Amino acid sequence: MLSEDILYKSIAELGPMLRSRKISPVELAEGYLDRLEKYGAKLGAVACITRERALEEARAAEKEITAGKYRGPLHGIPYGVKDLLAAKGYPTTWGAPPFKDQRFDFDGAVVQRLKDAGAVLVAKLAMIELAGGGGYNGAKASLQGPSRCPFNLDYWAGGSSSGPGAATPAALAGFSIGSETQGSIITPCAFSGVSGLRPSYGRVSRYGAMALSWTMDKLGPMCRSAEDCGLVMQAIAGPDASDPSAHPRGAYRHRALAGPRPKPGEMSAAVWQPLQGKKLGVVQPDFTRPGNNAEVGKAFAAALGVLKSLGATLEETLLPDYPYGPVATMLYTAEAASIFRPLIESGKVHELVDESQKTGLIAALSIPATDYLDSFRLRGEIQRDLGKLFEKYAAIVAPSRTGLANLVEQEFGAPPQRPAGERPPADRPATPPGAGNQQNVIGSTNIAGLPAISVPCGYSSEKNLPMGIQFVADALRDDVAVECAMAYQSVTEFHKKRPSL
Repeated sequence: MLSEDILYKSIAELGPMLRSRKISPVELAEGYLDRLEKYGAKLGAVACITRERALEEARAAEKEITAGKYRGPLHGIPYGVKDLLAAKGYPTTWGAPPFKDQRFDFDGAVVQRLKDAGAVLVAKLAMIELAGGGGYNGAKASLQGPSRCPFNLDYWAGGSSSGPGAATPAALAGFSIGSETQGSIITPCAFSGVSGLRPSYGRVSRYGAMALSWTMDKLGPMCRSAEDCGLVMQAIAGPDASDPSAHPRGAYRHRALAGPRPKPGEMSAAVWQPLQGKKLGVVQPDFTRPGNNAEVGKAFAAALGVLKSLGATLEETLLPDYPYGPVATMLYTAEAASIFRPLIESGKVHELVDESQKTGLIAALSIPATDYLDSFRLRGEIQRDLGKLFEKYAAIVAPSRTGLANLVEQEFGAPPQRPAGERPPADRPATPPGAGNQQNVIGSTNIAGLPAISVPCGYSSEKNLPMGIQFVADALRDDVAVECAMAYQSVTEFHKKRPSL
């Protein structure tokens, strides 16, 4: 039986061990399958364990590696996918009761590409029902129940990719695949201590994945390091005739992985300095305002200090002033209403878990076409003006989230719970006009289809809750975002912290 020390290793560390046959794909798969069965329900992370397929793929990988037919860095690496991706013969529930028995007779494009790379599918992972298309009011809005942060089980794993958020840092798989429309990779990365990449729109084929928003959905890797995200992206990115939105120049080749660099797991800023001389734009929130957490502010400030020590030049900046929240919500809600119209009109929408989902989807059918088209027009202006920032900056840096994870039992609209005897903060002036818009990194960059990677930058002192920093790059410059995060992780250890399950 493999030790936890092996199961917590990164892809970059496991790959050479598999290739040299120090460990076998079969015993690695069995190790993760055992952890999925032991901790999956406790974390609310699992929709379905794919044991039979996993062992079949692991045996095939072992046979090929033994014969000297090594496919690359993912060969023999076990992984899980958010349960909106089709995996032939297994349930694909979309996290929603009306689809609990749904199965497909094919693999989604990402699953097929990972199979081609020799990776081993061990689980379908839990998600918020329908990826939250109608809006949802709590962590329980899922057929599988709430997914929990592995570092504190009283708290939510975060985002609709909450199953990958719970599974990845707890070593229930070597890596995971999540999806993001409006924060569903970045949020669980921040709340659960994951390194995850939301790729450029069109970088990764969505064929075989549930659609929530045709113009905003993105699939991306959620891993234990930024370096691993680059390795997974090389396998899953690229054009696809089955998905017209897949970009013809979508293939990904990470520069830091292509050229001379330190051995995996042994990076040193002394010999590898991708940030030297780079100018980064910093979106700096006011952490004294309600809803923002002071500890996140301190962790973010410390992370900026690390970036400066790596040779980066930092400059505070603001985003162009647009109503990002309303525009993003209009785009994905109107598209979700069209996509799920049969569900809504059949009445099966009432089988959903969350009341907000039901009412939100029903109401979305009444959105005026003019409102949707106005938001679509604004998207073009947003893409243009955000693009101008990257004429000045190599990347934009911001906290992944300005607060900490929600309690699993807490409804999103409820005020935050405080320890007994603690007084609420004194009232502060309202946020100045435009300030909230100009710091809405998740909303703005999802509308524009820009890549972003979130990596851990600390843990709260009282509740041991993860905190994250994100790097945003220009469209189709996912490699720049990953390179920034790899540089940060080359001199920090936050991504190596293990939860005590």
